[in-house]
Amino acid sequence: MTFADFTSAQSFYLWSIFGLSLFMGAVVNKTNFCTMGAVSDLVNMGDSGRLRAWLLAGTVALLGVSLLEFLGAMDLSSPGTGQPGSLPPYRGVADAYAFPWGRFVLGGFLFGIGMTFGSGCGNKTLIRIGGGNIKSILVFALIMVIAYYMVDPFKQLEANWYQSYFQPWLDKASFQMNVSHDLGSMAASLFGSGMETTRLIVGLLVGGALLFMIFRSSEFRSNFDNIFAGLVIGLVVIAAWYITSNMNLDIDGEQLDMRTFVTEQWDMVMDSDEGKPKNAGTNLLPTSYTFISPIGQVMGYAKSGFSVSFLTFGVISVFGVILGSLLWSLISKGFRIEWFASWKDFFMHTIGGILMGFGGVLGMGCTVGQGISGVSTLALGSFLTLISIIFGSALTMKIQYYKLVYEDEATFTRALITALVDMKLLPSGMRQLEAV
Repeated sequence: MTFADFTSAQSFYLWSIFGLSLFMGAVVNKTNFCTMGAVSDLVNMGDSGRLRAWLLAGTVALLGVSLLEFLGAMDLSSPGTGQPGSLPPYRGVADAYAFPWGRFVLGGFLFGIGMTFGSGCGNKTLIRIGGGNIKSILVFALIMVIAYYMVDPFKQLEANWYQSYFQPWLDKASFQMNVSHDLGSMAASLFGSGMETTRLIVGLLVGGALLFMIFRSSEFRSNFDNIFAGLVIGLVVIAAWYITSNMNLDIDGEQLDMRTFVTEQWDMVMDSDEGKPKNAGTNLLPTSYTFISPIGQVMGYAKSGFSVSFLTFGVISVFGVILGSLLWSLISKGFRIEWFASWKDFFMHTIGGILMGFGGVLGMGCTVGQGISGVSTLALGSFLTLISIIFGSALTMKIQYYKLVYEDEATFTRALITALVDMKLLPSGMRQLEAV
């Protein structure tokens, strides 16, 4: 997609993402697409329907990205540039191949606990706000402040919280790799094959295996909402990757992508800095849906006085999803004001918002950001974060369930040990409470 001037390109960029986000918000609300709900269904009822829907979204996105990269329609890597190929840098930063497994595991685990306490992940928080849930506004506000200071999305701070308080010790929990952090690059390096073809083959193999597993369930095959949600969310993620990878300007016959134009040509072509995107070198990288850092960007946008220079993919996606959810709530007459049931409910949501804010940044994404957008790039860190999120959430749910059933008899330690036994991570002889 090539535009004659920056204003036209930016307008298309923002409005197209807003439209996709509006549609996503409505569909997620309509189908009750929710990762925490999916884990809860599986842990508490043995129902895998919503988990399969979520896996379908990730698989559709993975297959789409694999094919589009093979066809040259986009490139989410940046070999030899020393820069990330996407936002977040799912495949790592070229020429700096340290794999930060510690932040993926810790961040995912904290996020999984947080989304259980906070009644849903970052995306679900936005959906619940659109549906009238006041509790989720508290969760949103906590995520917003923490993510803003952890990431510093517009480079307004001397040092962000991650650099100051987490990076010095988390960097020790990493190891060096000689390739990008995605399964395609690792397979190409192992077999000495071409990168583009190998990525496609790996993507098709992984995607095919996942599709077989997902559609093995006859119950899932008969559930329209779950299939519809998985297909739509996956396609929306692909569309966002494609749009943000193909925004080009024709400057005196020279083709420049939006990011290059703003970072290298703006001062030579434009009359002033009015409307110049802030931190364009990062914020105009190819990107798709993730919701923790973007919620932090909303704070930067508000602090700027709602300047157009601070309008990013993330800010637009947050507002679009909330509005889409609100519209569906009104159409379906499902809009309901919901307040805290008790002080305990208030404190649980507070803890949930805090843990999601820190965990989502440390893990470089949420259940959508890592579990769908990140997985679509075959990034090893995305799979690791995703496993950690599910583990943290499932463990928390089991502990809560045992404490609910056994009350005072179930101390935290006894509930934790029993939950780990249930998850087959400890021998059955260590069980502290009878299975329920």
